[in-house]
Amino acid sequence: MRRVIFNQKGGVGKSTISANLAAISAYNGYKTLLIDLDPQGNSTHYVLGYSDVDHSLVDLFDQALSFKIRPQEVKEFVTGSAYQNLDVLASHPSLDELQSKLESRYKIFKLREALDELSGFYDHVYIDTPPALNFYSRSALIAADSVIIPFDCDDFSRRALYNLMDSLNEIQADHNPNLKVEGILVNQYQARASLPQQLVAELREEGLPVLNCTLSSSVKIRESHQARKPMIYFMPKHKVTKEFLDIDLELKEQAKKGKKKAA
Repeated sequence: MRRVIFNQKGGVGKSTISANLAAISAYNGYKTLLIDLDPQGNSTHYVLGYSDVDHSLVDLFDQALSFKIRPQEVKEFVTGSAYQNLDVLASHPSLDELQSKLESRYKIFKLREALDELSGFYDHVYIDTPPALNFYSRSALIAADSVIIPFDCDDFSRRALYNLMDSLNEIQADHNPNLKVEGILVNQYQARASLPQQLVAELREEGLPVLNCTLSSSVKIRESHQARKPMIYFMPKHKVTKEFLDIDLELKEQAKKGKKKAA
């Protein structure tokens, strides 16, 4: 399963969600790859604890732009983490500079080809994306089986969500008909406040696939960022860790139902 976590709006928790779901997948015994397509490299820092890696996505995409008689295998660009079963295709600030070259050479399918090559190595792939519908996020959506949309409960996020759904429909129609919206994940949810409850209820009434599980706001998330440890390893019994585990379980149950319908 290849999941991309994407929203064009910044500050909605893409990196936190990507890294924590990937960590839970690995913790549960699945060979898991976390891909960090955001030049800021937050997921890379969060899981690896550093950004100075021998190989990164820049090297992978650089190879796609040059002709080599014996190109390196994609697995050679992957960095192992301190956590069992969890590897990272790391980000690099130079991804920004590389983007225009990749676009002009139409390398939009290179990530999908790379993941096809890695399909025998990993059970689950989680892809963190930049907060823009650019070359890298499009590449991720073309390469993925499904997309999870982080959502903050405010009117600006709601307006951006409608534009995002239109963009996803276009990518499905043009490049990836098998891409499905696995769910809208409400982040920093305040259960006692009336506005978040109202917004979530209205989104569900409109038929949008809002996940039942939500994520609360907690300072422990920021502390886990600073410690460079996803929550399952930082505070395994914390409320937010339990919420991530519930989300992982809901996604698994949805996948099982989808397979039964397909059969």
